[in-house]
Amino acid sequence: MTDQAPRPKVGAAVFIFKDGKVLMNERGGAHGGGTWSVPGGHLEFGESWEECVKRETLEEVGITIKNVKLLTVTNDVFHETNKHYVTIWMTADWDEGEPESQEPEIVTDLAWRSLNDLPEKLFEPCWTNLRAAVPEFFAR
Repeated sequence: MTDQAPRPKVGAAVFIFKDGKVLMNERGGAHGGGTWSVPGGHLEFGESWEECVKRETLEEVGITIKNVKLLTVTNDVFHETNKHYVTIWMTADWDEGEPESQEPEIVTDLAWRSLNDLPEKLFEPCWTNLRAAVPEFFAR
């Protein structure tokens, strides 16, 4: 038997807009800990992309979202940790609730930020791949 890298996993992430800003969260845990991204997580068996980001948003930050739409998909390889994700990036509008970490070990901080004023330490290589896939999204 030969050593094989693990199969890619499917992740979904969502840009939640409210008053012209997006909800950012600082990641805890081993995978990307100390970096910033948007709410998201693993796609579950039989789940639609929309259902996934709605569920993950509620689980992680306790708010509901609406008007969920596909933004793009990226192919993200984390060589240092031997992980590979296909990331489904979505957009949505805030619906109800005040964001608060529901999983302090996963979400360590939250902030509403404009797309031209994002935190410096972003979850890579996801964000580099995202910017290459949809540069017009960040030119808003």
